[in-house]
Amino acid sequence: MLLKLIRAEHMKLKRSPVWIAFLLMPVIPAVLGTMNYLNNLGLLQSEWYSLWTQHTLFTCYFFLPIMIGVYCAYIMRQEQNHHNWNKVLTMPASRSLIFIAKLITVSVMILLSEAWIGVLFVLSGKIVGMTAAPPVRELLIWCLFGTLGGVVMASVQMMISLFIKSFALPVGIAFAGGLSGLVFLAKDLGHIWPYALMAYGMNSNAPQQLPETGYVSFVLICAAFIAVFVGIST
Repeated sequence: MLLKLIRAEHMKLKRSPVWIAFLLMPVIPAVLGTMNYLNNLGLLQSEWYSLWTQHTLFTCYFFLPIMIGVYCAYIMRQEQNHHNWNKVLTMPASRSLIFIAKLITVSVMILLSEAWIGVLFVLSGKIVGMTAAPPVRELLIWCLFGTLGGVVMASVQMMISLFIKSFALPVGIAFAGGLSGLVFLAKDLGHIWPYALMAYGMNSNAPQQLPETGYVSFVLICAAFIAVFVGIST
């Protein structure tokens, strides 16, 4: 049943306007981050790693939280329009299973977004003339842990979109949440704030960094947050 629900969600997303946000929004922080890097070459001398800090400065606190807010609001809005929730809840599937199917669908979108962000990062480095090989291993880790942290944010946003019928307000909350993540990371509390975990996992331009020794605890914290918010929502 879960697979059927996931396939149904994927069908709803075909030719959806959210893919415009998926394609275009990550380009903006890539351009801004690259320009910021080029304007500060005297200070930013670690090439790929410095470029990553500039990209994630804009991506993690502004654009990606908005994208996740849009993804979640859209996928929940589909059921709120035309009173589709009444039809959905008559299906032979529990409320929790329906919510999990939607969360998995959004999680795939976040993973694809992280992959696109990684591609833009590598392209940006090549365009500015970096000759060293990109840090592929680190990039994969950053994007995977960023995805996991993004799923935590998505679980919060889906809960918010479930109770708030507006489309714009949950997206605004996601934007504010992204900014709050920077505050928590600055106070070394990013590992306990759901809106900071994505930036923490991506090793963004923040005072608090995720060490290799903290990978297991990061996964456990994310899993706990996801379980809590799924439980509240269902």
